[in-house]
Amino acid sequence: MPKFTANITLLFNEHDFLDRFQAAADAGFEGVEFQFPYAFDKDAVAERLDSSGLPLVLHNLPAGDWAAGERGIACHPGRTGEFQDGVGLAIDYARALGCKQLNCLAGMAPAGVAEDTLRATFVHNLRFAAAQLERAGLRLLIEPINTFDIPGFYLNRTRQALDIIDEVGADNLYLQYDIYHAQRMEGELANTIAHALPRIAHMQLADTPGRHEPGSGEINFRWLLRHIDQLGYAGWIGCEYLPAAGTVAGLGWIPRLAG
Repeated sequence: MPKFTANITLLFNEHDFLDRFQAAADAGFEGVEFQFPYAFDKDAVAERLDSSGLPLVLHNLPAGDWAAGERGIACHPGRTGEFQDGVGLAIDYARALGCKQLNCLAGMAPAGVAEDTLRATFVHNLRFAAAQLERAGLRLLIEPINTFDIPGFYLNRTRQALDIIDEVGADNLYLQYDIYHAQRMEGELANTIAHALPRIAHMQLADTPGRHEPGSGEINFRWLLRHIDQLGYAGWIGCEYLPAAGTVAGLGWIPRLAG
């Protein structure tokens, strides 16, 4: 079966951030991921990561002013300099933390900007980021996100993401397929994963409605996880859900649905 990584931005949030690595290891996870490390000294994060014995599988490029509601700036005209600076910062952290892939959040489409301008900006920024990451030996990912949770998010469907990957034309640019977001926007999970598998470098999961643990909602994870395994997916699946009643208390889904 696929290997699971704990997204410690959402899981183990009863602990301080730097304590979550060991909590994930103690709970039996084989890897960790998170949204952003930039509020913390990279050496301090590296020390806790090393002591946990877990690999860091993924983190995001800087995504603008998160506290103010921004969810990425890669499609924002006029902010390419800020985006490029963020790419350099992300590479510095990835090197220090041993992370081999970085996710780029497209962001919410700014009001009044034409579709062709949004796409051209996004493609331009991805070409820059992919080139910089390739020099550092890293992969770049893009992730469609549903527009119910984040209204106006520019990249929101799998086909759109694959078309943009084709247009960018970078060998190290891949799709991050989030099962929760895909179910909310388009469904058709099994066939979409099978079709896109050669270009999927990472997956994430949560059930819907509620974005809680697998088995809490409408997705048949027992069947879907076996399907993913039978397709030959060799990457990680990130557990990026909102624990309904505490992280550890909710981990019974793993032996029940993925065993």
